[in-house]
Amino acid sequence: MLKGGWATVYVSDMDRAVEFYAKSLDPRLQFRAGNEWAQIDAGDGLILGLHIKSPTTPEPGAPGGINIGFNVTQPLEQVLEKLKKRGIAFDGGIHEDKSVRLAFFADPDGNNLYLCEVKES
Repeated sequence: MLKGGWATVYVSDMDRAVEFYAKSLDPRLQFRAGNEWAQIDAGDGLILGLHIKSPTTPEPGAPGGINIGFNVTQPLEQVLEKLKKRGIAFDGGIHEDKSVRLAFFADPDGNNLYLCEVKES
């Protein structure tokens, strides 16, 4: 049902963040969308998503500044149904983006988590 995942890291300076995560720590830069987003392949199915700070995102380094996402191996609706039956509450419905579908929830301590279904191109 889940495979690999994402940790979204909100950053204040994309160039500095890419330099740190992709060069200093040595994982591979997988993709970069200008100053908005970069994907770092951290290995074993873990992707670090660097997201530039915006007025609607958490402050970098503050609580909520990192979110963990899980890739789904089944249609997102099916995964949500299974997890809701297990008592997991989702914040809103499915959020559509250009290339992904997301569903947001939290762990018992309030840490931000999400499910991610990559749209086929």
